[in-house]
Amino acid sequence: MTVQKRDGRRVKFDKDKIKIAVLKAFIDVDGEETAYAKEKARDIANFIESLNKCMTVEEIQDFVEERLMASNRKDVARKYIIYRNNRTTIREKNTQLMKDISEKLNADNVQNQNANVDEKSFGGRVGEASDTVLKKYALDNCMSEMARNNHLNNEIYIHDLNSYAVGMHNCLSVPFDKLLAEGFNTRQTDVRPAQSVSTAFQLVAVIFQLQSLQQFGGVSATHLDWTMVPYVRKSFYKHYLDGMKYVVGMDDDWIEMNKKDFDRDNPSIKEPTYFLLDSKAYKYAMDKTEKEVYQAVEGLYHNLNTLQSRSGNQLPFTSINYGTCTKPEGRMVTKALLEVSINGIGKLHKTSIFPCGIFQCMKGVNRKPEDPNYDLFRLALKSTAQRLYPNYANVDWSGNEGYDRNDPKTFFSTMGCRTANGWDINGFGQLKDGRGNICPVTIIMPTLAMEAKEPHIYGQLDDDEAIAVFLKILDRKIHEAKDMLLERYEWICSQSPDSAKFMYENGVMEGYDGQDISSALKHGTLAIGQLGLAETLQILIGCDHTTDKGMKLAKQIEQLFKDKCAEFKEQYKLNFGVYYTPAENLCFTAMKKFQEKYGEIPNVSDKKFFTNSIHVPVWIKMTPTEKIDIESQLTGYSSAGCITYVELEGSVKNNLDALETIINYAMDKDIPYFAINVPNDMCTSCGYCDDINSECPMCGCNEIRRLRRVTGYLTGDYKSAFNFGKQQEVEMRVKHQKF
Repeated sequence: MTVQKRDGRRVKFDKDKIKIAVLKAFIDVDGEETAYAKEKARDIANFIESLNKCMTVEEIQDFVEERLMASNRKDVARKYIIYRNNRTTIREKNTQLMKDISEKLNADNVQNQNANVDEKSFGGRVGEASDTVLKKYALDNCMSEMARNNHLNNEIYIHDLNSYAVGMHNCLSVPFDKLLAEGFNTRQTDVRPAQSVSTAFQLVAVIFQLQSLQQFGGVSATHLDWTMVPYVRKSFYKHYLDGMKYVVGMDDDWIEMNKKDFDRDNPSIKEPTYFLLDSKAYKYAMDKTEKEVYQAVEGLYHNLNTLQSRSGNQLPFTSINYGTCTKPEGRMVTKALLEVSINGIGKLHKTSIFPCGIFQCMKGVNRKPEDPNYDLFRLALKSTAQRLYPNYANVDWSGNEGYDRNDPKTFFSTMGCRTANGWDINGFGQLKDGRGNICPVTIIMPTLAMEAKEPHIYGQLDDDEAIAVFLKILDRKIHEAKDMLLERYEWICSQSPDSAKFMYENGVMEGYDGQDISSALKHGTLAIGQLGLAETLQILIGCDHTTDKGMKLAKQIEQLFKDKCAEFKEQYKLNFGVYYTPAENLCFTAMKKFQEKYGEIPNVSDKKFFTNSIHVPVWIKMTPTEKIDIESQLTGYSSAGCITYVELEGSVKNNLDALETIINYAMDKDIPYFAINVPNDMCTSCGYCDDINSECPMCGCNEIRRLRRVTGYLTGDYKSAFNFGKQQEVEMRVKHQKF
């Protein structure tokens, strides 16, 4: 007798397998292996063998069920049926898993879940297939049933399940001051402290890459202009001594004596005691230092756009904050960072994708013509108009209250897409360096709004009643989101420090006591995010927050988020914060699930994406100030990160005064993080960069790279790099005009 397996293979019938399965059902019911059970198992196996024909697995199982049901042990038959169904479920799950893995390995259904990953590359295909397994493992093994159901039911999304599985954390602001001054260890060797600005910038790229492998989110430098001051000085000393030796003709004894003085005193490059001995040597040193700084910055930009460190040829998500250092060395660095951004990289002078540049606006430093760094602010405006970067961080934001004006490590900064560190309840205050977002979840509010309107559960409700039900559901889900974050936090804390040796061994995450990694993790943020405020309001009251009625309810919703996170922060002594989620992929995947369940609803699900967090829907026409006025009423509720954008025409590059007015308006409206979106199209043949229609006006080429912002970062051509939801969102964006 032969058996035809489910994959088509034919094998010899093994009656012992039947005996074992039947006995297992008896034992599960009786609690022991009885003589009757053994006899019944043997009889059923012998009966099937006596049929002496080729049978499928399903046919054999059907005969087992029939024989058991015909006996006086129907309870055992039911147990066998349950066992069979469970095996079928497991088998189907595994079969679907293998289908999903095959799809990823062959790049048959590229989703562009992350615009920074090439899913068609070897690395991308391996990474995506691996992620498929890890995501399933995380859902099935790393969390409670409550957490799993919230994720699968499109209510609370768990970000980066693949990283959840191994216990990685999300983002980090890197303490570059410490690492460059003290050196650091890697798996293979140790690195000495930097002795020049060129070496320091090279090490920044190396550290960014090393740290990005210890986590799944962005890495940031919170005040790179201040960080580089001592290394600009070190380079200047060397060039000045060379100038005194080769230009002026001083002997080696003089050089050695003064070298010791420079190393000891670390004077500014504008210090007359040291550097006005000879004007020729001084000019020589300044020229050489400016050139070295510029080349070092160029090297940083090229490194961060070529050092692929994750699967899918992914670049580290890097951000650099700068603009507040008024020392001559820091100003030199900021100037070079902006000039390299403006000039572009590579043969065609392409707009740099990374690092995300963030100019820190600060009253009395760079906001007004009389401020010492106002000229750098103007240079930043020029860069933004041409290259989209830098974005703008508001150092004076009310949410960063208590920062030390004399300590740039406490200045408001972001980790690029929008994540930010708020006040640390565990002792670090407003310190930003060495802290990050530990893990986020996102509440998909339109799903909850639809649940509140379910007539078969709550009956026919008017708007006020529906709002009350929604707020109760939201309150419950915020508590569940908190519990989901605590689950993940404990899982991350259970990992060995050897899992992220570079980070813990070198104190990259501050606070580590050398034993328990929670000593460092407790200073980070647990972020409760949200998606689709505009659609939620449409479901509940038929309008969004661009209306007074909508804004009133929006504030009520956001106050609930803020109050609950403050309550959790005190209760658990962990930094829970409200997060206005980037939702690069989630805006699309959450909408697909929503449409499958609820269909197409006008002004809610009649497109391929949900509106990101609390943003004004991209298709609504208004001026820049009107958009800022609306969103500024809500950004203050967020402590874990948010961003506000306005869309402008490419012609703004010819009107920097208008751009300055818009940015200052946003800062004065207490917007914490602000960005300008302008068209950035580039001819791939000649490199011409502007707002280009179908073909290049310079050479006629129709191969145009259309660079757009996806969350807070830039990425490649949106038509190929973005998912379908984000592609449609870009197409629907209107310009905010008539300022």
